[in-house]
Amino acid sequence: MKTGNRLIAVAMALFLGLSGCAGPAGEKALDGDFFTHDPALVAGSEGEPWFVYSTGNGAEDDGNIQIRSSPDGAAWERVGQVWTQKPAWLAEAVPGVDNLWAPEVYEHDGTWYLYYSASTFGSNRSVIALATNTSLDPDAPGYKWVDRGPVISSEGTDFNAIDPGIVEDAEGTPWMSFGSFHSGIRMIKLQWSDGLRADDAEPLHLASRGDATNAIEAPFILPKDDRYYLFVSKGFCCRGLDSTYNIVVGRSESVTGPYLDANGIPLLEDGGTPVMESLGDRMGPGGQSLSNGVLAFHFYSATLDGGFRLGLVPLRWEDGWPVPDE
Repeated sequence: MKTGNRLIAVAMALFLGLSGCAGPAGEKALDGDFFTHDPALVAGSEGEPWFVYSTGNGAEDDGNIQIRSSPDGAAWERVGQVWTQKPAWLAEAVPGVDNLWAPEVYEHDGTWYLYYSASTFGSNRSVIALATNTSLDPDAPGYKWVDRGPVISSEGTDFNAIDPGIVEDAEGTPWMSFGSFHSGIRMIKLQWSDGLRADDAEPLHLASRGDATNAIEAPFILPKDDRYYLFVSKGFCCRGLDSTYNIVVGRSESVTGPYLDANGIPLLEDGGTPVMESLGDRMGPGGQSLSNGVLAFHFYSATLDGGFRLGLVPLRWEDGWPVPDE
């Protein structure tokens, strides 16, 4: 499951004096407050600000989704959270909910759609919910995240409604991939302009490890060159330097699959072409998103005594497959 306890990271930030911190070659060197978990990246074009939305910390701001901004993708600062209090309906929908998890931020026709997860660790009594805004700039006139309620619940099902990822197909129809452990990665159709679920059809099945544990989660689908690329995190998150998270990818000619890796193995049969694994100080990379050619992820750092932090690495493409440019 994806969760986030920032206390270790914050303590290490104070110890380091919020100084610059770089990972393996090719990874962007970051300064300031870059201690995020499950980052949803919006990489600004030249001269535009960058934003990262990430899992909350139940010890502050009622566990709400955290927001950070950067003028250049390197120097980061915390600029607030989505709300000061979670929507009241979440307490009944997910008893015991603390911090909100694994956001996704998507723009369509001038509206920003924020999808996020409400759950408790180890349970699939979970909800993916939605908020909307007219801008990501906290200083913009009319800036306000408006609660739009639940999108999908997994109570009483064989899947887990967390880790949303949004993609539009060639016809402009929005789809949401999601899932964590249980029956693996699933997908439902959404609708514009409200961004909510389009029908009550059984969620499609995109990827699975095929074993009892089924350690796979955090889907993100990228459309590119008439194909769709499904990135997922395999292994176990949230174990500090013992985390085994790693990022793999498959591709399909249809947004609904089937997704195959470079060897032709379906992701429904534990396939996946490796994208990023543990390397040096960077342990357990995962919880990924992509924006403007940049792969965002979190990992656990020996420099931070096992605390988590943001990683940003540009991708290049070789023979139709993504490769970290490092």
